Parts: sequence; structure tokens; C-alpha cells
Amino acid sequence: MITGCLASLLVGGGDVGPATALKHLLGGVNDEHVAMVVDTLRVPRTLAALVVGGGLGLAGALLQSVTGNPLAETGLLGVNAGAALAVVAGISLLSADGAPALLALALLGALAASTLVLVIAAFRGGTSPLRLVLAGAALSATFRGATAFLLTRDSAGYDRYRFWVLGSLSGVTTRMVLQVLPIVALALVITAVLVRPMSALSLGDDVAAGLGHRPTRVRVGAAVAVTLLTGAAVALAGPVAFLGLLAPYIARAVAGPRMAVLLWLSTVGGGLVMILADLGARLVVRPYEAPVSILLAVAGGPVLIWLVRSNRTMTLRTAP
Repeated sequence: MITGCLASLLVGGGDVGPATALKHLLGGVNDEHVAMVVDTLRVPRTLAALVVGGGLGLAGALLQSVTGNPLAETGLLGVNAGAALAVVAGISLLSADGAPALLALALLGALAASTLVLVIAAFRGGTSPLRLVLAGAALSATFRGATAFLLTRDSAGYDRYRFWVLGSLSGVTTRMVLQVLPIVALALVITAVLVRPMSALSLGDDVAAGLGHRPTRVRVGAAVAVTLLTGAAVALAGPVAFLGLLAPYIARAVAGPRMAVLLWLSTVGGGLVMILADLGARLVVRPYEAPVSILLAVAGGPVLIWLVRSNRTMTLRTAP
């Protein structure tokens, strides 16, 4: 992780090389251009990569654990689609522009989408994993249809929206990262409270209830944490796909079934994968930049195919 962060600070698509960037970090270079590249561009996107990657990795691990589905990822609850609809509605109907406005819209859309999923799933029957997945899939389709409708009515809005929807850390500022940190911190607190109940829940609802836990409350709490983490990540980088699938899978291969270790490694692994993907996005078509979501999709596609074909990964068992 430390090596990845250092590489993200030292390497980029511009003319400031690793040696010059390292001298600046050590205080040996007094140059405005170097300071702008390192302090204004590379430092914020490195911090953002840690927040986005760690948040999506943890959200994916939570979602896979409470649904018992190793193919579950953070788009499953309609959070990404809700954030996208809010951004498009803000651009098309309210003429919203600028990073702070898009940040607020994406976060509000993510929270609203997750709330609707929870309400629908809990109506007459409780929040079972199947009901959560079905409610999320239904709302995702609805949100995407509404998003497409709005985009067909406003070509100028589409031009602004398409840069955000590709998923990128370009243009992220330190202020934007600081704005979402309280949301991420709240999600981490909720996750810490849920570690033991989720371990019990993996043994079955009856066993969890016998141990004094309430499965419905555990799933609702996990869904809230997933919403906060995913909403913050989407607000910063756009709807980044596959990271919520990749990071927990890698963590599970290392940690095995231990819940606390799995969640921690998913967070660290997600941050590392995002840093590496962002670094690749800067270098693969230099001096231009590729969307980071494309690189993650290229890596995530084969992993998804392998998971689908692997019978031993189709169910999850977690040790307390």
C-alpha cells in the first residue's frame, strides 16, 4: 500500500518525473509548476483513490456477506444508478455545474436510491437477501430508464454527464475528499459494530437469532454502510464498476472465512487496486488519460467469468 501511494505521487502522465517529484516531497525543489503537479493534482487523487477504492472494497465485502452471493457488487442495490439519475436530473433540469454540485447530487441520489431499496425490500416480509437483490435490480432498471430519457432531451447535459459517468479521479480536489470523509467515517463505525453480528448471520438466520442478533437489523445496518461508502465513492469518481467485486475476492483468497480480517483486507485491497488502476489510467495513453473504470472493467471481466464458472465460489461461508 505504501509503495503504491508513493508511486502515485511520483509518477504521472506529465513532464514531472519521479526524481523531481521526490525532491519536491523532501523539500529540495522550489518550483511552482512542480508544486502544482504534485500538491494540486497527484496528492488529492492519491487520497481519493484510497477513499474510493477502500470504500468500494469494503462495501462489496459487506454486500457479499449479507446476501451470501460472491457475485454481488456495489451496483446491486441501485446505488450507482440512483447517483447517476440525480446527477443527470441536476444537470438537465437544474443546470447544475461544477464539482461541488455534482458531488452533492451524486451523494443525495445514492442515499435516496438505497432508502427506496430498503423500504421496498422490507415491505411485508422483512429484508431477506433475495428481496434486497430483486428490489435493487428493479430500481436500477427504472433509474437507468429515467436517466436515458433525460439525456435524450438534453444533448448539452449529455456532453457534461458523459465525462462523469466514465469514472475517473481526474479533477478531484483535496476539499472534495475532505467533504466525504465524515460519511466514510460513519460507515466505518457502523461496520465495526456489525462485524460480530455478520459473522453469526453467516451461520444462518436461526443461529444468529439464537445468539441474540436480529438478522433484519443486521442487513439494514449493512445496507446503510454500503450506501454511505458507495455514495461517497460515486460522488468522487463516478460509477466505478467491478472494484466491489475484485477487492473482496482477493481478500477472501488471502484471509479465508474470518469476517474481521476479510473486511479489513477488502478495504486495504480496494484502495491498492484503485491506486494501481488510476496509475495505469495516467500512463496507458500518455500524455492523455484513460478512464479508470475502463481499466477496472478489463480486469474485472475475466474475474467475473472465472467466478461464474467456479462452482466452489458460488456460496460463501464465513467463520465467526
